[in-house]
Amino acid sequence: MLRALLLENLHPLAASNLEAAGIDVTVRTGALDESELIEALDGVHLLGIRSKTNVTANVLENAPDLVALGAFCIGTNQIDLRSAATQGVAVFNAPFQNTRSVVELALAEIIALTRRLTERDRALHEGRWDKSAEGAHEVRGRTLGIVGYGNIGTQLSVVAENLGMSVVFYDTAEKLALGNARRMDTLDELLEQADVVTLHVDGRQGNAGLFGAKQFARMRPGSIFLNLSRGFVVDYGALREAIVEGRVAGAAVDVFPHEPKRKGDAFDSELRGLPNVILTPHIGGSTEEAQEAIGQFVSAKLRDYLTTGSTTLSVNVPNLALEQTTGITRITHLHRNTPGVLAAVNATLAEHGTNIEGQLLATRGEIGYVVTDVGSRVEPAVIEALAAMEQTIALRILD
Repeated sequence: MLRALLLENLHPLAASNLEAAGIDVTVRTGALDESELIEALDGVHLLGIRSKTNVTANVLENAPDLVALGAFCIGTNQIDLRSAATQGVAVFNAPFQNTRSVVELALAEIIALTRRLTERDRALHEGRWDKSAEGAHEVRGRTLGIVGYGNIGTQLSVVAENLGMSVVFYDTAEKLALGNARRMDTLDELLEQADVVTLHVDGRQGNAGLFGAKQFARMRPGSIFLNLSRGFVVDYGALREAIVEGRVAGAAVDVFPHEPKRKGDAFDSELRGLPNVILTPHIGGSTEEAQEAIGQFVSAKLRDYLTTGSTTLSVNVPNLALEQTTGITRITHLHRNTPGVLAAVNATLAEHGTNIEGQLLATRGEIGYVVTDVGSRVEPAVIEALAAMEQTIALRILD
């Protein structure tokens, strides 16, 4: 019986999909620290997490039964992907399913901050009538600067233009501009033109400290700042100073360098209590629609990997799109990518009279993945020989 552990309040659809495939599923609500996770992974073949659980090299080295890992979110920087690959653990994420939810939150916050709705709302809750147009603007005609023009940035670009905003963007990679958006050659050039600056960069370590005092100083006076990407890319002390001094008119932050692991835990930030600042607890992708789509998508990837060996859209092992076996047995062989591996696999099968009916190979840097369909049951001697190969990382037999 295969076992799965799902953490961090994943959508129930994830558990039901895996259970329908005959997998025993354990669900836990919060994140686990390293020692707790190692203990919990004893005998577990599938792990499902979101952004709060860190899957380190130490965790992976102490989870010998783990076969696959699902990140039910966009980011995978909480996972040691290289270690996972070398330990034979395929990792899947949800790169598109919550894009719209993040875009809608960003747009809602841009409008709320530009109209200073936070301050008007607070005044009325405190019993003060403050009907004034001071500091409130339309978003139409204003310039949105998008830092990071990926799945979220591009969709935000299109929708913002439909609201009448002009869009400029900056990305270190070459990206095709959509609609009337204009690419800026440098981040400084974007900051000098944008009335609203929003970050949608990924979690690579090179983005740490991307935005600090120097960048806030280059922003246009009275502009708005949003970060719905990663907490460690922004110096929030510098943001606080820019807001207090009035250089930044408002901000919305959904991600923080250190986030509580469980609902109800204490939270603190230097941004608390500031005027026209919206703080949200990492809910960019937290809509019922997005979580359902993510639960469906990632659980299907985990199920397909277990049942067919398919690695389509895996973020750390070679990608092979596979359907049901064309033979009686399927052999999946994840290995170190050195010359002669395929020949050695085929020689081993030939030595034991095992006929190959279909075979696919893909490589990804140091890792190779070969899937072989054979026309008979695989003898124990074949399994032992393949497992004993110096290059073998993980071997599975799918009947």
